Amino acid sequence: MSLSYSPHTFHIPVMGLGYTVDTPLKVAKFGISSVVSIMDDHLLEDMRRIYSRKFVKAFTPIPETEEDFRAKRITAYLDLMAELVEEQFSKLVHSEWENNREFRQYLDLLPVNSALSTLYQKYLKASGQDRDLLKHELQTLMQPGAIDVNIMTKVDKLNYDKNGKELPRTYSDALAALRGFAKSKARGSVVFSAGMNPALFSYIEQFPAFFPDANGHTQKGIILKVSDYRSAMIQGKFLAKKGIWVSEFRIESGLNCGGHAFATDGLLVGPILEEFKNRRQELYQTLYETCQKSLEEKGLYTVIHCNKLKVTYQGGLGNAAEDSFIREYYELDGTGWGSPFLLVPEATAVDEETLGRLFKARKSDFHLSKASPLGVPFNNLRNSSAEEQRKSRIAKDRPGSPCYKKFLSNNTEFTDKPICTASRQYQNLKVKQYEFGEIAKEELEDVLAKDCLCEGLSAPGILAMGEVPRRNLNAVTICPGPNLAYFKGTFSLKQMVDHIYGKLPLKLDLERPHVFVKELQLYAQHLRTEFDAKITEKVAKKEAYLEKFRANLQQGISYYQELMHQVSFDSEDVLNKMQSQFNSLRKEIEHFSLEKETVLAPELS
Repeated sequence: MSLSYSPHTFHIPVMGLGYTVDTPLKVAKFGISSVVSIMDDHLLEDMRRIYSRKFVKAFTPIPETEEDFRAKRITAYLDLMAELVEEQFSKLVHSEWENNREFRQYLDLLPVNSALSTLYQKYLKASGQDRDLLKHELQTLMQPGAIDVNIMTKVDKLNYDKNGKELPRTYSDALAALRGFAKSKARGSVVFSAGMNPALFSYIEQFPAFFPDANGHTQKGIILKVSDYRSAMIQGKFLAKKGIWVSEFRIESGLNCGGHAFATDGLLVGPILEEFKNRRQELYQTLYETCQKSLEEKGLYTVIHCNKLKVTYQGGLGNAAEDSFIREYYELDGTGWGSPFLLVPEATAVDEETLGRLFKARKSDFHLSKASPLGVPFNNLRNSSAEEQRKSRIAKDRPGSPCYKKFLSNNTEFTDKPICTASRQYQNLKVKQYEFGEIAKEELEDVLAKDCLCEGLSAPGILAMGEVPRRNLNAVTICPGPNLAYFKGTFSLKQMVDHIYGKLPLKLDLERPHVFVKELQLYAQHLRTEFDAKITEKVAKKEAYLEKFRANLQQGISYYQELMHQVSFDSEDVLNKMQSQFNSLRKEIEHFSLEKETVLAPELS
């Protein structure tokens, strides 16, 4: 299987811990690539047990007492997925056509202008020997979707042995996860998100699978999720200096996305994509020369097969017009569609109760929260069962969560070993501080807003299989992007894919703004929050930050308004609506600037 080829123009990004944990088993046979989080080895071990039983495969548990159990669990789960996907795909391709509904489904899901789709249309019109030859050609060209994995670089807790002694750095959560993927049979790429982790990136050098073979091909790829061009260049060069080639940069909107939100300083996706478009060759040439030099110095290979550097975008896309414009105008290699697939049971793992809560949710229920123990804004659903549980615990004077997995333990305010800010232990200590008058009510409220994402984001994977999570912790955290508010109901895989390709569009909420407008609305709202926030640094520094943010937003608006004079976005009605919305948002943002003197507090000493 080629790491660079895909019959589709979109992929399904990682969502939470459990929502896409088994997505490759559902969609890879149809040529659709998806991303699995490999951060929760407990979840992967449970899912391996469940699927081994379902497909009658041998299952030998990997206990926590076994050395390097985390990496071994990850390898075992990925090996099982790779084996099952291979079996599914082989059956799909080689079974008799007349009795193979999935073969037809594979071809029906393709974009209308794909080479395979064109070949398929020829096949339908052919007969006799020509028909057989075309079928054989189709079978030869068809590919399964990639089993890509995600490692959130910031989730990299150090670990300890049974005697409490700190283990070597290679046993940290992120490095062990990378090792688990590198040793697996899964043919895909690792997607690094949340920025650069030098120790993790340097560790890649330990695995030959990431280096080119004698023909210049690598067994496994590297994909970086980035917010802008500068980040892509910095991280790409860091890896290139080690002889590691980045096969793809996935640009994600800072706020118009699901999960954790990493807001830029007001840089909007349009100008960001424009810079990638204009400087893509420079990025490629710089990384290629750097990587080639490193490989030669290592005495490895003189040629690396990297004729193309892929650039894709994900975040807030809602219809075929937006998808095709983004890809074609900015010369991208594909897009990512995440949150809408939460409504596709054939593709993701969402339990029935959580689906029901999504259907009942209002637009205001999709919001950026302070729920993440990482201290990063986190997209959340106000009416989720996890939110209900969090509030119930507070009402019973038992705030916080029992902390079993400890993946987000990073606070040493009260302890030598890091603990999680969502844990019952930490929150009880903060409550005592408040009772003693040591912290303000606002600080306590921020702490009590933290929730256990380890359990809440993994539970849906188990629940969707009809099983009960360990220790009966079945409250679900769901983290869709704000775009999901405009989709209602459940959809089949074909319905969603047809919607993406414009074959048969779904009926969305008529109030849904264009993806560019929605992102600007989110950034305007974020800027308003920044103006209203209590100042903890000197006013001059705060003013400079706000002015930079405001200026970037205004430049972004000017860019969009100029762009609309040059190209056609959609219908005239859509264009006029966008112009009106941009003008309104510009005035709103200027108002923040005019009012900032009354919002900012006096200079702190």
